[in-house]
Amino acid sequence: MRTSRTRHTPRTPLLAAALALAVALAGFIGLTGAGTAQGAIPPAPGWTVQWSDDFNGPDRTLPSTANWQIDTGHGYPGGPGNWGTGEIQNYTASPDNLSLDGNGNLRITPLRDGAGNWTSARIETRRADFKAPAGGTLRIEGRIQMPNVTGAAAAGYWPAFWALGSPYRGNYWNWPGIGEFDIMENVNGINSVWGVLHCGVSPGGACNETTGLGANRPCPGASCQSAFHTYRFEWDRSVAPNELRWYVDEQLYHSVRQDRLDAVTWANMTEHAGYFLLLNVAVGGAFPDALGGPTPTAATVPGRPMLVDYVAVWTRGGGSPPTDPPTDPPPSGSSTLYPVAGSGLGASSGSATTATLASAGGANYDGTPHNPQVFTSSGITRAYNGGSTQFDLFVDSGATVGNGQQLRVSYDRTGDGTWDRTETYTYHATDPIPGYEHYTQASGLKSATGSHGDLTNGKVRIEVWNAIGNGTSTLGTGNQSVIRIPFG
Repeated sequence: MRTSRTRHTPRTPLLAAALALAVALAGFIGLTGAGTAQGAIPPAPGWTVQWSDDFNGPDRTLPSTANWQIDTGHGYPGGPGNWGTGEIQNYTASPDNLSLDGNGNLRITPLRDGAGNWTSARIETRRADFKAPAGGTLRIEGRIQMPNVTGAAAAGYWPAFWALGSPYRGNYWNWPGIGEFDIMENVNGINSVWGVLHCGVSPGGACNETTGLGANRPCPGASCQSAFHTYRFEWDRSVAPNELRWYVDEQLYHSVRQDRLDAVTWANMTEHAGYFLLLNVAVGGAFPDALGGPTPTAATVPGRPMLVDYVAVWTRGGGSPPTDPPTDPPPSGSSTLYPVAGSGLGASSGSATTATLASAGGANYDGTPHNPQVFTSSGITRAYNGGSTQFDLFVDSGATVGNGQQLRVSYDRTGDGTWDRTETYTYHATDPIPGYEHYTQASGLKSATGSHGDLTNGKVRIEVWNAIGNGTSTLGTGNQSVIRIPFG
């Protein structure tokens, strides 16, 4: 969730006729839609690959559903409008906006229809646990060609490669405290890459929000728009103080050390499950407007894609010296739970899996579980914090029209078999477009019985089912869905 930027903008002229010719030729290649993938993800000696996508596949196919989920519309359900940044495009899952290009690249293309409406695409990794190991380093990298458009024709273009803290999923109002790493941002076709850290509170705070702590520089050699460049972010916990670093084509241009921030801000940004990655091309919004006036304009040219050759995550090192045990034992159980294979609610998310929700068969089961998928966690001892249940379930009905998924959450405070508190949430009617959607507490609480209280060897159960419709649905499990219970 990126908001206004107020920075000095480099306006780098062409330095020589030879460079001008090279940029012009590269621009011609970009205009014809040809992108050069370099083949396999390059080796990184000393690093261990934790996750990657090379975007290989036929032209006009969607990216891997095992790796990515597609965001659609003008914001998360229950979240800020226009994705919190004032951008104007509608994100879609159409291959016109989002697809592989058949040459080893992902292609994200902003388009404008005859009525002046813009569409584009935004995807995020299913995994949300990318984090530097204790005593080690996290490396996130992508080889990307920005949309090949400059000048007045580029007004409003806003491509980005970035990461958000996992607690943002299912909340959407806890930015910037949960942290945001902008690995590559660009606006208005300027030959510059921005690397930015967002954290703390907004406005102001330790990260000077809504601007963030950032730096920018021209891309080395060919311009950012005319060629592929490699953008890398590192989170280094092997040094004291810890450090965040931003690179373009192996050249360091920005860093933030832990001692620049207060301890609470740093902890809120780093002491959670990790981060998920995003790729998108926005149109208009606070950042491009700040550097060029209201955007887009009548001169803005649609159809110039961002091309992504690969995205990969590595780690290096890790392990930390033993520490003395705390004087008081921590509360057992977890307040963040993930539905995992085997009908459990785990404190650890594991890998991405799925569960099938049975068809409602055309009947109405609104409020009454029907052949539900059931997930349970027990042995939880934690104090009630006065809050409410939060959740973010990834659900998909494929091309089926009229399906609606529903959630019931039950709390047994003492583990004696009595459900002391039961909450049923309004069902979420999924659209007939393949691709996961977010079902969150923002759908509203339909009914509730009983009351909350401290959990003492207690139990939590969730039930998910199709309340309406004639088709099956898919529930993303493992690291794809999360439940946050209101217990400290």
